[in-house]
Amino acid sequence: MRFLLLFCLLAFGHTKPYRPVNIMDFMKNYDIMMADSDDDDSDEEDDEDDYDDEDCPAHCRCSPRVVQCSDRGLISVPEKIPEDTEIIDLQNNGITEIKENDFKGLSKLYGLFLINNKISKIHPKAFRNMHHLRLLYLSYNQLTEIPANLPPNVIELRFHENEINKIQKDAFQGLRKLHVLELGANPLANSGIELGAFNGFSTLYVGMAEAKLTAVPKDLPSSITELNLDYNKIAKVEVEDFIRYKNLQRLGLGFNQIKFVENGSLENIPNVREIHLDHNRLKKVPPGLGSLRYLQVIFLHSNKINTVGFNDFCPKSASVKKNPYTAISLFANPVKTWNVQPVTFRCVTSRRAVQLGNFRK
Repeated sequence: MRFLLLFCLLAFGHTKPYRPVNIMDFMKNYDIMMADSDDDDSDEEDDEDDYDDEDCPAHCRCSPRVVQCSDRGLISVPEKIPEDTEIIDLQNNGITEIKENDFKGLSKLYGLFLINNKISKIHPKAFRNMHHLRLLYLSYNQLTEIPANLPPNVIELRFHENEINKIQKDAFQGLRKLHVLELGANPLANSGIELGAFNGFSTLYVGMAEAKLTAVPKDLPSSITELNLDYNKIAKVEVEDFIRYKNLQRLGLGFNQIKFVENGSLENIPNVREIHLDHNRLKKVPPGLGSLRYLQVIFLHSNKINTVGFNDFCPKSASVKKNPYTAISLFANPVKTWNVQPVTFRCVTSRRAVQLGNFRK
C-alpha cells in the first residue's frame, strides 16, 4: 500500500503543478492515501448520514469531512470550519493572508489546497498542531519565502509559481516524511539558496524547473530519486554536481544551455533510469552513458551533436548492462545518420526505441 501511495504522488509530480486540483478526482484516491497513513482513526468515524449543512461555512459546500470553497471570491479563510474536517479546498480565490487562527482546532486536517490565491503572508503559527496534514498546496500565490514551521508529517509540498527568490537555512527542518517538494517557476537563483537550506529533512522528488539556476544545486537532500531542473540556465555539468545524489533515478536537465558534460559526472548516479538532456547545446554524446547499468531512457534531441561513437551508449561487455534501453532520442541534431553504425545500439530493446532521424518530409 505504501508503494502505491508513493507511485501516485511521484506520477502527479510529473504533471503541471499549477493546474487546479479536481477535488472529486482526488477523493477517489483518498481512501488509498488514508489507508497508508500510520494513524488509526477507525474508532472516530462519523456517521455520514447525520451531517448537518448548518455546520458548513458561509459560501462553501460541504460533505462529511470535506469543505469545498473554491471559486467563491473569498478574500480570507472562512470562519467556523468544522473541527472534524479532513479536506479543505480554497482554490481560485483572492485570499491574501493566512492568519494565526485561520485553521485553529483543525487537528484532523489531511489535505489543504490553497492554489491560485494572492497569499503573500503566512503567520508562523498558522500550521500549529497539524500533525495529520499530509498535502499542502500553495502553488500560484505571491509568497517570497518558504513559510515557517511547516507541518511535520507532510508528504507533499507544492510552491510552484510563487515569487520565492530565497530559501533560508533549515527551511524544511524536520520534514522526514516528505516525498514531493515542488519549487518550480519561482525566480530562484543558486545564490538564493542558503547553505544548509535543506538540512534535517529527506525527500524523494525535488522540482526546480523554470527557475533562474545557472548550476546544479549541490546541497539538496541525498535521499532524492527524482530531480527536475528543466528550463533553467545551466551551462555545464561537473563531476561534483551529483556526488550527493547516489539514489537518483530520474534526472531532468532539458531546455537549458548545457554545452558539455564533464567526464565522470554521470558515474556518480549509478542507479539512474532516465535522463533528459534535450534542447541544450551539446556537441557530442555525454561521456559515461555506457557505464550506467540501469539507464533505459536518454533524451538528447535538439542539441548540436554531430557524431555518435561506437561505445557512446553501450558497454563493451554485454553483461555489464542490466537494463536495455527502451528509448534513445537523437533527432534534430546535425549528426549524419549514415555514419552511425547499427551496432552502436546493440543494447537497445528494438530499433523502434532509437529516434535518430529528423522525420522531415
